[in-house]
Amino acid sequence: MPFAPRFLATAIGSLPHENPDAALDIVMANLPEAPIWPQLPRRAVTEQMEIQYSQGMPRAVVDQARGKLIFDATGDYSEELAAFYETYLTAMDPDTGDGDCAAMAIDAHHAAGLHGLLARLAAGKLAFPLLKVQVTGPVSFALTTTDQDKRAIYYNDEFLDVIVKALAMKCRWQIRTFAPYASRIICFVDEPILSAFGSSTYVSVTRDDVVARIGEVVEAVHAEGALAGVHCCGNTEWSILIDAGADIVNFDAFCYGETVLMYAEALKPFLERGGCLAFGLVPTSAAVREQTAEGLAGLYENLAGALAATGIDKQLLAERTIVTPACGTGSLATGDAERIFALNLEVSRLLRTRYGFDGVSL
Repeated sequence: MPFAPRFLATAIGSLPHENPDAALDIVMANLPEAPIWPQLPRRAVTEQMEIQYSQGMPRAVVDQARGKLIFDATGDYSEELAAFYETYLTAMDPDTGDGDCAAMAIDAHHAAGLHGLLARLAAGKLAFPLLKVQVTGPVSFALTTTDQDKRAIYYNDEFLDVIVKALAMKCRWQIRTFAPYASRIICFVDEPILSAFGSSTYVSVTRDDVVARIGEVVEAVHAEGALAGVHCCGNTEWSILIDAGADIVNFDAFCYGETVLMYAEALKPFLERGGCLAFGLVPTSAAVREQTAEGLAGLYENLAGALAATGIDKQLLAERTIVTPACGTGSLATGDAERIFALNLEVSRLLRTRYGFDGVSL
């Protein structure tokens, strides 16, 4: 049976808190059906967007003072890459792999919120309909990270392949780690840099390559029976995410909602075969101070009506809608972040009531 979230509330990963328990209190209070583990970029350099997922990647070097990750592509690194691929095949070979991706685990130094959530779940013997985990997407990771000469590592084919495969393993490790605590896991692949896709800065980055790189990570998520979401917080070519195999397309509906209307031809069959849209209705900026749940629910109604005018069934869209903030909240004031999470839940509940989904199980 296709996944029908019916205005489920979840969130993008980051929060501005430095204390993981404080962040988890916000998560648990406001995401009662699909909690996330909070990324805490203000807590430590090791929780920055790329560094957080760099453990185990050969030749990855963290400059603590500058908060930068580079890949040292000097000299002979053939043995290190060979060792990585041996580890990868042991876990990921489609015929003989055991699926054990612990070699790419993320420790508490890099993800205090992840391990804090695990501790709470185990101590309370808790279980949820869904849990959401996340990883920085391979395109954003590789275009943001450089080699020792400040050249984006995306353009080094050897290291790009390692990054894609390491991130795929990190997805599978997270899914297996949290599987005892949820009926189903959602894994988001966060690709903020896709908002610049097609610009002169990335003119050599092809659509086919982006689809293939994200698709490889999505396949790893599916190998564990989990749902794969792809998040972009700006305008992009939304059909890329569909073609990469995403089950959930997450977009900033507050600032860029009308951009999805251009892709209605792709969205209609996507929804009909079981895909979901995660509407980032709650702004992740100071603008949240002026918003109400009624107003944001009205934004959803306007977008849903516009999509319905293209031939998309409005009831089907409601069945397949997830409610999220527009992006992460890690760079915001703590009070604004906490309001965003509370408002997100309020919008979710309001829309569920409006569409008659109160009490309907996921």
